[in-house]
Amino acid sequence: MSEFQRLEEAGVMEKTPKTASWWSRLSKRSKVLLAAGLAIIVLAIALGVGLGVGLNHGEDEGNDNSSSSPTSTSAPLPPTNASIWQPKVEATWQIVLLNPLQIDSSSPSITPDVDVYDIDLFDNPKATIDALHTLGKKVICYFSAGSYESGRPDSSEFQDADKGKELDGWPGEYWLQLNSSNVRSIMGKRLELAASKGCDGVDPDNVDGFDNDNGLDLTEDSSISFISFLANKAASLNLSIGLKNAAAIIPSVLPAIQFSVNEQCVENDECAEFSGFVNASKPVFHIEYPKEKAGQKVASQVCGDTGAAEGSQGFSTVKKNLNLDGWVEYCNGTTFDTSTTVKAS
Repeated sequence: MSEFQRLEEAGVMEKTPKTASWWSRLSKRSKVLLAAGLAIIVLAIALGVGLGVGLNHGEDEGNDNSSSSPTSTSAPLPPTNASIWQPKVEATWQIVLLNPLQIDSSSPSITPDVDVYDIDLFDNPKATIDALHTLGKKVICYFSAGSYESGRPDSSEFQDADKGKELDGWPGEYWLQLNSSNVRSIMGKRLELAASKGCDGVDPDNVDGFDNDNGLDLTEDSSISFISFLANKAASLNLSIGLKNAAAIIPSVLPAIQFSVNEQCVENDECAEFSGFVNASKPVFHIEYPKEKAGQKVASQVCGDTGAAEGSQGFSTVKKNLNLDGWVEYCNGTTFDTSTTVKAS
């Protein structure tokens, strides 16, 4: 027998009573409540971990986009800048891109005497735009937003990776990757140039690469995202902006666009697809390129709202040569030849 046991028997030391565990001291009801609480905590932790993994997985998938994926496919919103010029339906117009206009501050008039002139952004100086404003004209400045052209002042800024296939029928012009940050930077600077020259609006061409053999896997979403970028930038510069052709994306971008510039909806039997602009009180500046020799009147073939022109009621229709020189014919049968100067080489 140990010394400890002998002392206990002798009464020198008392046996230490066994201490009951905290669990055994709980009532049955308390045990049930505690167990339920622990189960809820465990379940909450499990759900939280699962949700976190799911969100992280979704973020990883979203961030795994290549440079050719659209940055956004949401439709652009209407501009909040109420001072942006909104041209009226059936506004009269002329478009001249082949050469710069021959006009200056001393010019008493310009032919034809129409509401709007659509002219090349790079070829026409600010003085030309100022002269048109003096004569009460609004000015839309044209540039190609979706294609590379070798002869532009900023052509050297494009990278090889920005370029796709050559545009059919336009040697030396190539489709651009609309999601490229470099392309968007260049186009942002073009919009800034338009604002600095005093343009009232812009006509960005070739935004319908999705409808062509572009070599860049461009889609409708690519163009919607690109138009959203252009429209937001234009609005910040107090510029009106148009949609060039691209009928398939009209419903997605119409709220952010102030007008349409359409080529050959009669030829392509698609005028009705552009009528949404007129319904929204926004003009369609409509061009047809007659096969007849310039100067021969062809108004009866492309005007009105019947036959191939069905759906074009309210459009601002002009007939032009394909090179978009100074010649123009209107639906009332009148023709004009706007004076231009030879473009500097």
